[in-house]
Amino acid sequence: MEDKPVVTPYGTEAGKKAEVERMFDKIAPRYDFLNRLLSLGVDVWWRKKAIAYLQKDQPKQILDVATGTADVAIMAARMLKPDRVIGIDIANLMLDLGRVKIKKSGLEQVITLETGDSEQLRFDKDQFDAVTVAFGVRNFENLEKGLAEMFRVLKPGGRVVILEFSKPNIFPFKQLYNAYFKYVLPLIGRLTSRDMRAYAYLFESVQAFPEGQDFMNILTNIGYQNPTCERLTLGICSIYSATK
Repeated sequence: MEDKPVVTPYGTEAGKKAEVERMFDKIAPRYDFLNRLLSLGVDVWWRKKAIAYLQKDQPKQILDVATGTADVAIMAARMLKPDRVIGIDIANLMLDLGRVKIKKSGLEQVITLETGDSEQLRFDKDQFDAVTVAFGVRNFENLEKGLAEMFRVLKPGGRVVILEFSKPNIFPFKQLYNAYFKYVLPLIGRLTSRDMRAYAYLFESVQAFPEGQDFMNILTNIGYQNPTCERLTLGICSIYSATK
């Protein structure tokens, strides 16, 4: 597979991880609103469908990586009734907003949020029944290292579920989607969050991400078993699932 250039939000020498943290802290106050607006609310359905992959497993201990404002953590707690959900993220302002949402949801005894780096997880080997990531692996500085860390903390037989943007390939939807992502979305982002680069980066990072079979090959190379990929909404995003 051909190596692609590393895509970062701002193109500075700080590195992708530092730039991603800076970007999400900048857009945090408008993040949830823009997610609903820019996806026309479909992102809620995407998350529910991804979490449903875990219903037959009934995981008791769940790790939600790149948890952001805790949408997946809260939804998983409600749908799966686990004993514990731990959400980690590098952007502290996103976590602060997530904690407010958790308190309003009455789930403080189930969900804990903490600052954490996906590539250096503090948890023991074989600790979690399930690991989830929604729209986060695309932002990893080292994709393989982050996926390997998730594999390490997953129990044997445990499942990883990853929701990530992908690229539609059906004419003319592909062309309309690309125009919306490349031109309209950054403009809306600039007007509402005052950070046009954050949403330009979204398009660029999706273009660079190894989706579909390429991503499943990476999972297999790390050691995951039986990877699958389900494309949603004409290919705008995909759910990847695999076991340890």
